[in-house]
Amino acid sequence: MIDAKLVAASPEDLGVDPERLEAVFARAKRDVDDGVLPSAQVAVARQGRLAGMRTFGSAVQGGIEQPATDETLYHIFSCTKAVVASAAWLLFESGDLRPDERVAEIIPEFGTNGKEIITVEQLMLHAGGFPHAPFAPQHWGDRQARLEAFSRWRLNWPVDSRYEYHPTSAHWVLVEIIERRTGVEYKTFIRERISGPMGLDDLYIGRPAGQDHRVANVRWAGEPAEPPGGWGEVTPEAILRSNDLRYSAVGAPGGNGVASAATLALFYQPLINGGVTAAGRRIIKAQTIDFAVAVRSKAHHIDRTTNVNANRGLSIIVAGGDGNAYLRGFGRTCSARAFGHGGAGGQIAWGDPETGISIGYCTNGFVDYLTMGRRVTAIGSLAGACVSDAP
Repeated sequence: MIDAKLVAASPEDLGVDPERLEAVFARAKRDVDDGVLPSAQVAVARQGRLAGMRTFGSAVQGGIEQPATDETLYHIFSCTKAVVASAAWLLFESGDLRPDERVAEIIPEFGTNGKEIITVEQLMLHAGGFPHAPFAPQHWGDRQARLEAFSRWRLNWPVDSRYEYHPTSAHWVLVEIIERRTGVEYKTFIRERISGPMGLDDLYIGRPAGQDHRVANVRWAGEPAEPPGGWGEVTPEAILRSNDLRYSAVGAPGGNGVASAATLALFYQPLINGGVTAAGRRIIKAQTIDFAVAVRSKAHHIDRTTNVNANRGLSIIVAGGDGNAYLRGFGRTCSARAFGHGGAGGQIAWGDPETGISIGYCTNGFVDYLTMGRRVTAIGSLAGACVSDAP
């Protein structure tokens, strides 16, 4: 539930054009009305507060098909990566972690089979070379099993020779780094240092205990269609595993977050406003954010799904000014400085420091890659143009 203090009395109070905002809502609603998706939820924020939010359709929640509401929570998949990354950013800020450190110097168990030379930066850029490293869901809650998996993992290609998205493996390593450098379980660290101070009580990693009646089960809307480049780790079976509490309650740090669209939009507000909440509470220094979101991808870090440069900071995607922001999940109207991280199924989460706009979009329906891509571009483009004085 979003704190009332984080909700504006009207969009105009935040410099958001109400008609443009309604266009965002209408585009999200269209897919539900047309039967493309079972439900969708979208929210836009600015100046640290929520400008508006809408939820459409129905979803299985707590085992019962019922209307989705603004209180419904969704699986946000890889939008989770930015949340976990922000914890690592705090360690860069405090000096407890450096991007040039070798991971094996922090986690000796990881330093096997050619992985000894991987740096923290390469890990966070998806250039470490182990995207297909296996870690079975039944072992997610077992730290010793995690460390044993690290030791077994082998490189799929030479370190930093290319970019390939690591759906889950890199973030299992990242949370081990966080825990070793803080002495605190990573979910606790995130709640105490990031989501709690932001006032985002409904931001979870792992399906939250006692909230099952609010969480929308994932479903395929039609037959699963293999995306360009193949399924990889994110298979139809893996997606539906989110509905199984045996696994989703533990939560993979690279993809098992649960939140509302409003929570996603509000998560980015401090990050695009100098690290400070609307209430004036500092979460992170502005210099740290600039450091984390600076593009570090090299010329050869090409995303083979889109055939454009990955354009990544430290576990974050940056829109960029090369005309390919829409291929990175940002739409066509945001600035080159916008940054965020989307999620499987077309979840949207990003913020734009130039306009102050941030957006969260969630759905429980999975459709084919092209339909999803068009929707992400359309909604992101409409959201990016919501500022009252936008052209």
